[in-house]
Amino acid sequence: MTDLAHHLLLGFSVVLSVENLMLCLIGCLVGTLIGVLPGIGPLATIAILMPLTYNSDPAGAIIMLAGIYYGSQYGGSTTAILVNMPGESSSVVTALDGHAMARQGKAGKALGIAAIGSFIAGTFATLVLAGIAIPLSKLALSLTAGNYFALMVLGLTLAIVVGGGSLLKAFCALLIGVVMALVGADQITGEPRLTFGTQVLYDGFDIAVVAMGLFGIAEILRNLETPESRPFVGDVVGGLLPNKQDMKASAGAIARGSILGSLVGIVPGNGATLSSFASYALEKRVARHPEEFGKGAIQGVAGPESANNAAAQTTFVPLLTLGLPSTATMALIGGAMTLHGVVPGPQLIQMHPDLFWGVVTSMWLGNLMLVVINLPLIGIWVRLLKVPYHLLFPAIVLICCIGIYSVNSRPTDILMVAAFGAIGYLFYKLKFEPAPLLLGLVLGGMLEDSLHRGLILSRGSIWGFLADPMTLVLLLISVIVVASALSPSISRRRHVLAEEG
Repeated sequence: MTDLAHHLLLGFSVVLSVENLMLCLIGCLVGTLIGVLPGIGPLATIAILMPLTYNSDPAGAIIMLAGIYYGSQYGGSTTAILVNMPGESSSVVTALDGHAMARQGKAGKALGIAAIGSFIAGTFATLVLAGIAIPLSKLALSLTAGNYFALMVLGLTLAIVVGGGSLLKAFCALLIGVVMALVGADQITGEPRLTFGTQVLYDGFDIAVVAMGLFGIAEILRNLETPESRPFVGDVVGGLLPNKQDMKASAGAIARGSILGSLVGIVPGNGATLSSFASYALEKRVARHPEEFGKGAIQGVAGPESANNAAAQTTFVPLLTLGLPSTATMALIGGAMTLHGVVPGPQLIQMHPDLFWGVVTSMWLGNLMLVVINLPLIGIWVRLLKVPYHLLFPAIVLICCIGIYSVNSRPTDILMVAAFGAIGYLFYKLKFEPAPLLLGLVLGGMLEDSLHRGLILSRGSIWGFLADPMTLVLLLISVIVVASALSPSISRRRHVLAEEG
C-alpha cells in the first residue's frame, strides 16, 4: 500500500503541472463535445487530433487522448437523456430510461445521477488499474515469445468475435491489416517487402495516416450522406442533484455497474458498449419492479452509465501492462505512444513511470473535471446540436490536412489520407468494420516479431514453438472462441449488437 501511495503521488506530481492540467482539461472538453455530437466518435477524433500532439510531452499527449476517450462516454449521456439522441453507442441503453425521466420533468436528476455514477465508477476503475498494473506487468515479463504470440492471437480473436457484424468480414479486415503491417523493410534483413518498387512504402504505413483516413475522413463522408436532422432542444428541467431517495435507489446499480464495467473493459472488444448493455440487463433482472424499466427507472441510468465509464478506463489495462491494445481506440493510443518513442508493455512502468502513473491519476482528475465543469455547461453542449453539419465538416477536414502535413511535411501523406478515407467509406458501404484492420496493422508487426523470436528459440521447429503448455492452451481457447461464435444463437446476438451500436 505504501508503494501504491508513492506511485500515485508521483502521478499527481506529473498531472498537476500547468501544461498537463490544461491538456487533461482540453481532452475532457473535446471528449464531451464529440460525445454530444452524434456521428463523430472518439476514434475519429483521436485519429484527427493525434498529429497535433507530436510536439508535446509524451505524458501530456496520452493524458489528452485518454481524456477524449472517457470524456466521450460522459458526453453521450447528455443528448441521450435530453433529446433521445445518443452521441455514443455506449449511451444507447441510457436513452431508454434517461429520456423517459426527461419527459417526466426529471431530466436534471437523470443527468446528475449519470455524472455521479460515472465519477464513482471512474474512481473505482482507476484504483483497479493502479492495483493490478504492477502484478500484471511482472507476469508479462515472464512470458515467452510463443506465449505472447498466442496471447495476441487470442486478443485479436476476442476483439473480432465480441464485436458486431459479420465474423468473416471482420476476419478479412483483420487479415488486410496484418498484411499492411508487413509492408516495408523486413525487421531482420532490412529488405523491402510488398513495396512494389515504391519508395513511399519503404517505411510502411503510418498508423496516423491510416486511422485519420479510415475513421476521420470516412466518418465525414458517411455523415454527409445522411440528411441532417436537428432535434428539438428544450430546457433542462429540475435540479441537477438527486435527493437521498434517488441516491439510495441508485447506490446498488452504481456499485454493480462499476464492478461489471471494470471487468468487461479488460476483455478485448467494445467494452464500454458491451458493459452498458450487460449492466442494464443485470439491473432489470435484480430489480424488485422490473416493469418500471423503460418508463423512467433511475437504476436504468445509473447502472449503464457507471459501467461504460469504468470500462472505458480499464480498457487501458491490456495496453499499458501487456502492450496489447484490446480495441481500435486503444490501438490508436498505443500507436501514439510508439510515435512518441514510448513502447507500451510490461516495461512501461519501469522505463516511463512518470507517463504511466501520470495517465492513471489523470483519469481520476479528468472524471472530477467532467463532473465539476460539464454539469453547468449542459445547456451549451446541447445547443451545439443546432449547428448544421455542413458548417462543421470543412473545419474538420482542414484540421486533418494541417495535422498530418505538420508531422513529416509530405504532400503524399495528405493524398494517402484521402485514399484511406475513400477505402473507409467503401468499407462502410460493404458493411466491413474498419476497426479490425487497425488492430491488425498495429499488432501485425508484434505478431511477426514474436513468431520470429519463438521460432529462433525453438530452432525453426513449429512443434517446439507450440509445445509450450501456455501457448497451446491460449491457441486452443482462440479456436474454441471462434467455433462458439459460429453457433447460430451467438451469431444472431452479434448482428443485433451491431444494429444497436
